[in-house]
This record gives sequence, C-alpha cells and structure tokens, in this order.
Amino acid sequence: MKLDFLFFVQNLLLGVGLAMDAFSVSLANGLSEPCMKKHRMCGIAGLFALFQGLMPMIGWVCVHTIVKYFSFFETLIPWIALGLLGVIGGKMLIEGIKNKNAPCECTAVCFGALLLQGIATSIDALSVGFTIADYDLHAAILAVALIAAVTFAICLLGLLIGRQVGTRISGKAGILGGAILIFIGLEIFVTSWF
Repeated sequence: MKLDFLFFVQNLLLGVGLAMDAFSVSLANGLSEPCMKKHRMCGIAGLFALFQGLMPMIGWVCVHTIVKYFSFFETLIPWIALGLLGVIGGKMLIEGIKNKNAPCECTAVCFGALLLQGIATSIDALSVGFTIADYDLHAAILAVALIAAVTFAICLLGLLIGRQVGTRISGKAGILGGAILIFIGLEIFVTSWF
C-alpha cells in the first residue's frame, strides 16, 4: 500500500464520516453534564476515539482471519446499535422529563454507559475493516490511528458545544440529549437497510 497524500485524505475523511455518530453522542453527553471538567472531556473523547479506531482494526483482522464468521455478525450490527442507544437514550429522556423544570445540575454519565455508547457508535465501523482489507498491517494501523485522531477532535468539539448549550437550556438538556441518542440509533438502523 502506497502511503501518499490520497491515503491520508481518504482516511481522514473516513474518520470524519465515522465520527459523526460519536459527535452527536458527545453533544448529548455535554448537554447532560454542562459543568464537565476538561480532563473528563478528554477522557470521554479518548474513549470514543479508542473504539472508533479499534473497531476497523478488528474488522481488518477478521477479514484476514475469520471472514466467514464475521459476515453473519454484520447483519446484527444495526440491531445492536439501535438497542444500546435506545436504552441509554430512553433512560436519559425519562430522567430529563422527570427533571425538566429542575435547575441546571450536572448529571455525569457513568463509565458503563460511556462504554456502551462507545460500542454502539463505533460498531458500524467494523465493516470499515472490509474497506481497508487491502492495506498491509502498517497501513491499517496508520489508517485507524488517523480515524481515532479525527474522532477525538470531533468528539471534543461535540462535548464543548453540548456543555455550552447545556448551561443555557437548563433542565431540558436531558430530554434533548436522550432524543439525540434515540435518533442516532434509529438513523444507524435505517441507513443500514437503505
């Protein structure tokens, strides 16, 4: 694989495309936790970047080893994403409705929920392993590193925007954040069929 300018542009654009779901979830997390500290924001963005980089690498490994088993799993990806984001978003939506008139407070998303969000927003990136299957190992590692770096930057931006907006919309932030997560789950599910 030739590591030229086109390689970098293609993988940076692929990173942007893959990071859009994680951006929206980061926005929702920033909305629900408007007093989030910078180190927590970096941790959340780093977690999403890790998953967005890890999933294509797992897909690449599967293509080169157990592709016949992976093809069955690919049909389950939209269902898994819909289920995970629907549960997390539904919980956030219900909490937001209960507290819609409450004053602005920080509701931190727990680590377990962040892990589920990371998996749900990046599970469709497994199929990217097929698109980078012709890369050698070094090129594949560089591609997923680019994807992870782009995801980190985009998620950090989503958290910053969400945090700023979250302080302005007060108790309604949980409703908006939950609705965003449910919408993302539906969007992943619907676009996988069309």
